[in-house]
Amino acid sequence: MARAFLVVMDSVGCGGAQDADKFFNGDVPDTGANTLGHIARECAAGRANEGREGALHMPNLDALGLGAAVRLASGEDAAGLGAEPTGLWGAVSEISMGKDTPSGHWELAGVPVPWDWHYFTDTKQSFPKDLVQDVMRLAGTEGILGNCHASGTAIIDELGAEHMRSGWPICYTSADSVFQIAAHEETFGLDRLYALCEALAPILHEMNVGRVIARPFVGNEKQGFTRTTNRHDYAMAPPAPTLCDWVHDAGRHVYAIGKIGDIFSRHGIDEVRKGADKALMGHLMDLADEAVDGSFTFANFVEFDSLFGHRRDVSGYARALEWFDSCLPELLGKMREGDLILFTADHGNDPTWVGGDHTRERVPVIGYGLGLKPIGLNGFVDVAASVADHLGVPAQGTGKSFL
Repeated sequence: MARAFLVVMDSVGCGGAQDADKFFNGDVPDTGANTLGHIARECAAGRANEGREGALHMPNLDALGLGAAVRLASGEDAAGLGAEPTGLWGAVSEISMGKDTPSGHWELAGVPVPWDWHYFTDTKQSFPKDLVQDVMRLAGTEGILGNCHASGTAIIDELGAEHMRSGWPICYTSADSVFQIAAHEETFGLDRLYALCEALAPILHEMNVGRVIARPFVGNEKQGFTRTTNRHDYAMAPPAPTLCDWVHDAGRHVYAIGKIGDIFSRHGIDEVRKGADKALMGHLMDLADEAVDGSFTFANFVEFDSLFGHRRDVSGYARALEWFDSCLPELLGKMREGDLILFTADHGNDPTWVGGDHTRERVPVIGYGLGLKPIGLNGFVDVAASVADHLGVPAQGTGKSFL
């Protein structure tokens, strides 16, 4: 029985979104943003040589159709990505009115977001007083630190020592619909951080804030602070059954890699494997060997976005793309006859763009297992319908299979 693997390369957009003018980084619309195209341009121009050198080197995804997908989506050539496609290739567009993680993943899984997310738009004193009081009450503290828009790594550098002295949680947000709490795993306590986030989640979800995120860290003022891999997202549940539920309800096994379990509140998911991206690749390799017949594996590789896109680090983003691509010969070699693996993204995060927010873009869909198959331009929801079609399980919603 055929298996399916859906691998989200978080934020690896390919430009061309027709509604990009409605989405902004600060006062600048996302019109013209192109994560893959612009990284490739900077690499070819010699402006992304920190820890790597030369043109963007992604021969495996390019051979399947990555460069062709960028051209189809945006009308632009991606320098260094010019191979003639041999796999399934195309691009998809999102209709949900958000360029965030839950919106992208839910819609890829067949369920567009039917509401507008709430955002904390003030960059300082970002949270309403009653919410701050809720945090203090649930944390058992006399105050909070942060209360602002911030980079997660920068704010623990700035406030980590004060947090250890006071015991107050570090609360911050971003351009996304999120409420994030950073706390020291040892002095504050990991279980205490999780309990705080879990208790706050219903309050934030009632406000249509998509996620409460626990951001644990370790270290000290002298040696510095480092975030750990024990992040946990407390996300709103999807508003309708998703691809995970369709497959699970058909009696099949559903594996989640990375933050997929959190994004879907574990609905329709049988097994979760987490870690940093290199560990996640190991999990994906293992499941390519071990996943049972008829199963669905849904993976997210977050570090393109979290470590390099938001920080506007072009060289780092290029290094991550090249590392990921270098793993594919081994991964694809583990696929069984009849398997389908699709590589896609949930939004863009062009590291050459202004600001530090995601960018509204189409995303590529690149596949291995069906031979050459151009699929053209489709919708996010069509990815879910296609995976369901491949697995032979009933699909729900408006998506149409492109297989």
